[in-house]
Amino acid sequence: MPPSPSTSPPGSSSGSPSGLPPGTRPGERPEAQTETGPETIPLTAEHLLTNRRPEPSGGWRRLVWLLSGKRFIPAESAAEMERRTLIAHAQTPVANGHHRIAVMSLKGGVGKTTTTAALGNTLASLRGDRVIAIDANPDRGTLGLKVRSETAATIRTLLAEAPHIARYAEARAFTSQSPARLEVLASDTDPAVSEAFGAEDYRTVTGLIERYYSICITDCGTGLLHGAMGATLELADQIVLVTMVAVDGANSAGATLDWLNAHGHADLARNAIVVLNAVEPKTEVDLTLLERHFAARCRAVIRVPYDPHLKEGAEVDLTRLRPATRGAYLRLAAAAGQAFGLHSSRSR
Repeated sequence: MPPSPSTSPPGSSSGSPSGLPPGTRPGERPEAQTETGPETIPLTAEHLLTNRRPEPSGGWRRLVWLLSGKRFIPAESAAEMERRTLIAHAQTPVANGHHRIAVMSLKGGVGKTTTTAALGNTLASLRGDRVIAIDANPDRGTLGLKVRSETAATIRTLLAEAPHIARYAEARAFTSQSPARLEVLASDTDPAVSEAFGAEDYRTVTGLIERYYSICITDCGTGLLHGAMGATLELADQIVLVTMVAVDGANSAGATLDWLNAHGHADLARNAIVVLNAVEPKTEVDLTLLERHFAARCRAVIRVPYDPHLKEGAEVDLTRLRPATRGAYLRLAAAAGQAFGLHSSRSR
């Protein structure tokens, strides 16, 4: 018996005798096929191999993984996925081959040097390239106290030997290295000597450093007008502005942004990261209002909680930090890392 008029032949599309969607002329490609198509899954090991999930670092997922004989890896939690995303940002390759971060504050005693060391240690622990922190304080800097000393050399002795340094191994002789692989170039302990460190000295040192290191974090002095600061800001790719959660500290940080905007550094101010340092569990300061103020003026605001280890004022050891503090510095490293992939147009 012949098929009824309402039955389509096998392999054809109902509604059109030619097998094309209604309204499509023979020989014409359907628009739907040109605009959309099947979702393409990348044929990478991460997508195709079931054993490529990262090993659980702890908690019930690690317990299940161990009990299964390391054969079954439970799906990651939202917190773990966020952590992996932050690490990926911190590991962003440096587009220009060298990236400079200036850590600054107008007010002393807010944790600027500690922030420099903690940020540097976090980046160095996550990356495969070289990270260095240098002390550019015009008076007696304390960055050298944040890492176990391996040399009596200082930024001044490096400057004196700069013409003779031609290899990384020769530059390494002037630095001390933390367990996290951060290298630190300390300043002189004699304020009378370190006061002579100026803009051209800073240019010479950073020009040498960029040959052997991917990231340089400068611990700046508290003033905005001392010799090295002009060169620091001119060469910086981004700044980290540190403040305590207090009225005077917040006003000093705001004044720093005002000064930067008024003196040709509006781009640095706009892309700055503000660190609210040593945040106590209970405070009379409106943290939400403080964050909202700086978030409207800068690229990111990071809260770093109070931590007893940092209060010691000695070497910064990431393994001794509370989990919340390590998490805060990871967020800071990730925020800084988001600028590593940008091609800077700033002076070199």
